[in-house]
Amino acid sequence: MDDIILRAEKITKIYPGTVALDEVNFNIYRGKVNALIGENGAGKSTLMKILAGVEQYTDGTLLLNGKEIAPKSPREAESLGIGIIYQELNLFPNLSVSENIHMAHEITRGGMVIKHGEQEKRAAGLLARLEQPINPRTLVANLRIGQQQIVEIAKALSQEMQILIMDEPTSALSTSEVEILFRVIQELKAQGVSIVYISHKLDELLQIADYVTVLRDGELVAESPMEKVNLRWIVQSMVGHDTAVSYTPPKHDFGEEILRVENLTLERPGKVQAYLLDHVSFSLRAGEIVGIYGLMGAGRTELFETLMGLHPHAGGEIWLAGQKVEMKAAINQRIQTGMMLIPEDRQREGLVQTLSVSHNMLLASLRNYLARFYLSSAKEKANVDRLIKELAIKVSNPQNLISSLSGGNQQKVVVAKALLTSPKLLLMDEPTRGIDVGAKAEIFSIMSELAKRGLGIIFVSTELKEVMAMADRILVMAKGRITAEMSRLEATEQALVEASVIGHELIKTGV
Repeated sequence: MDDIILRAEKITKIYPGTVALDEVNFNIYRGKVNALIGENGAGKSTLMKILAGVEQYTDGTLLLNGKEIAPKSPREAESLGIGIIYQELNLFPNLSVSENIHMAHEITRGGMVIKHGEQEKRAAGLLARLEQPINPRTLVANLRIGQQQIVEIAKALSQEMQILIMDEPTSALSTSEVEILFRVIQELKAQGVSIVYISHKLDELLQIADYVTVLRDGELVAESPMEKVNLRWIVQSMVGHDTAVSYTPPKHDFGEEILRVENLTLERPGKVQAYLLDHVSFSLRAGEIVGIYGLMGAGRTELFETLMGLHPHAGGEIWLAGQKVEMKAAINQRIQTGMMLIPEDRQREGLVQTLSVSHNMLLASLRNYLARFYLSSAKEKANVDRLIKELAIKVSNPQNLISSLSGGNQQKVVVAKALLTSPKLLLMDEPTRGIDVGAKAEIFSIMSELAKRGLGIIFVSTELKEVMAMADRILVMAKGRITAEMSRLEATEQALVEASVIGHELIKTGV
């Protein structure tokens, strides 16, 4: 058996009314990738926060190299050589990339003056290691979420750690960026660094993990060397029974055209004749699910932002349910006409962490509950209770803080918020980001049911299998253009990748 660098023995964590971890044992093997998996709410992130000093356990023992430890803060854990990349980004948007990477570890002169030049040079080296051409002086607020994820990884790599915890590190990364990260992980392993890797992308675990540990409902279910397990074993251990998740929606008829987009353009700031969206045209019928696939920078998120009115200077024409949408119409006006967006970053753009589940669900539709000068609490409660039941949101009390819910249930709350606006068109940007295989199936079941009711749905996903399974029709984007369109029956992984990569290269060379 490989050397165990850290062992968690009978770790228990109790919150008021909830046992998050129940006498969990967990081994971290030296110089190996130790995968930790389980459904949302299984206790994975809680266990990792305990190892990283963010949370303290109620009972149990932590042994690092045979010596008992009990880190009371992230700084104390770092001093022991334990670092973490959080699932939810932990960055300061008003500071530069370099300042974020060196936060709390600044390079100073005499302990007083920060040596910004040296920090930027070091940050540039870390970003080069990750093969990312990001300027260290760029404000984090100006980066896309995938680039912010890269900064979070660079921040962790800036410290010399003997254990590095990666909680969903690839949730916002493109395929090529994932490959780069995997190469960095192999380098770290060669240097003797132990990796704890949490991911809901099970194919990633089969590719890089050496050991796998499964949690379910706060309890240890199984541990095994990766060469002795397969995908079926992993899924069965996670959910408690053998299952083959099918995302394919049942067949149903489409209605009339619900959306038409013609020659949508969005200029790239500061550049002449360069577009983020380059004369994009397509249509969508009621009840149809259209998937959009493309590489990072293809223009997928910009397309959704433009449809929702975030870029009023954009050109082109949009019709929703036969009515022309003015390009200068504000976001709230577009919501009233029947458009609604479920954003990629649910934590920052979809939810307010200091509010309850109920208040988050009602945020976008408050005007519907006005009774003269007051809000009708009875009407609010009725709609909240209805959506909780319809979407099977697991919450003991709607007045609980949204942060008390698992990632999959938080995503359902974002969907509920959208549905309470009575949309005709639902835009879903990476709707399954950071949620487990069971929660993904639930989200896709919800999408299918909404389509049957006549909603038009457009969703973006970097997961090829998800796009091919769920979409009635697939649009491929590259450099702001639609480079291919195909039905579910016509689509193959090779065709989609070629359309995104070859299209990207043709546009790059001016063809």
